[in-house]
Amino acid sequence: MRTRVLGKDLEVSAVGLGCMGFTHAYGTPCDENEAAQSIISAAEMGYTFFDTAECYIGTRADGTTTYNEELVGKALAPIRGKVKIATKFGVHHEGRQLVMDSHPDTIRKAIDGSLKRLGVEYVDLYYQHRIDPVIPAEEVAGVMSELIRKGKIKHWGISETDEEYLRKAHAVCPVTCIQNRYSMMARGYEQLFPVLEELNIGYVAFSPLANGFLTDAFKKGETFTDGDYRSFMPQYTDDGYEANRELLTLLRNLAQDKNATPAQISLAWMLCKKPYIVPIPGSRKTARLEENLKAVDILLTDSEFKAIDEKLNNMKMSAVFGVNQ
Repeated sequence: MRTRVLGKDLEVSAVGLGCMGFTHAYGTPCDENEAAQSIISAAEMGYTFFDTAECYIGTRADGTTTYNEELVGKALAPIRGKVKIATKFGVHHEGRQLVMDSHPDTIRKAIDGSLKRLGVEYVDLYYQHRIDPVIPAEEVAGVMSELIRKGKIKHWGISETDEEYLRKAHAVCPVTCIQNRYSMMARGYEQLFPVLEELNIGYVAFSPLANGFLTDAFKKGETFTDGDYRSFMPQYTDDGYEANRELLTLLRNLAQDKNATPAQISLAWMLCKKPYIVPIPGSRKTARLEENLKAVDILLTDSEFKAIDEKLNNMKMSAVFGVNQ
């Protein structure tokens, strides 16, 4: 498996596994045994980078609660020394709304809870899940320095950060990577590339397939189960499919030329963009996990890459979930 280095020395598989969907946002939580087997299979394929969060909580049909961190921790326990686990603090859900809380005492309590649920002595990468507007970046970074000194975390990062916040935090405690939304349909954070290169900070890309839309596995009129966030995502509406017809055609044509799938083309484009980008697509299906991992083997020439960007720059698309239009 090809690897990439985030920041100074966090080496991870070039494609990571976003584990959120096993318990949260995509309908009824996955059966625990099935989830564990998918995670184990991913590790056997070559994934070494697994992403979770304290707030990825689901409710089963019988009313019981399932914690993503517990699933991930149990599945990876036998190979803990061979993998990197990332988790997050600072967010809880109230319905579909995110509530931010990065008070220092909240963070200290959160890391202890995450360590217990994961069943580990330390977390390889600890993210501030979202910026808390009332807590200064310097104060959050100070707590991260404390947790690193105590051996509870090895590295830290910030999710959905902007340049100003990132610089302030990095000046107090070096940031290993950011985790921001990034895909062919969400490219706004490309403006951070020069900053990341200046400060030697990696970019972990979440939703690299636009919540599955860029797999081209779904069709106009698709319906989703209760609790599946795709049921209200703009790219999955009938109007969204019509607006994204040109994008999907581009992906299909490129996939045919490269003997690949649309998902692999989407990920390969990202991997070719910068050497410090690591996408973390998620899936419950073993075949999809294998498909995503093989995107690292698809190489785009400079001319192909430039042609794709030129088309994306001038292409009309629908709104996409999570991006302010």
